[in-house]
Amino acid sequence: MKLRIYGVGCANCEILEKNTKEAVKELGIEAEIEKIDDIDAILESGITALPALAIDGEIKVMGRIASKEEIKNLLS
Repeated sequence: MKLRIYGVGCANCEILEKNTKEAVKELGIEAEIEKIDDIDAILESGITALPALAIDGEIKVMGRIASKEEIKNLLS
């Protein structure tokens, strides 16, 4: 499973990254987590609001912080 967190270092982006890492750990799944902070790469991915989370190439969360529980539901 490949997870991409899109953000440019804002507080909300950091919270989404933290929640994502905790959700993966709690579920005990293997996942590659990549943080994308290059604005050109973000725009090319179709992201229009930050922070954002993509799971296996599909944008699941955009423009808000997903809770750890929500992320766990998306991953399972």
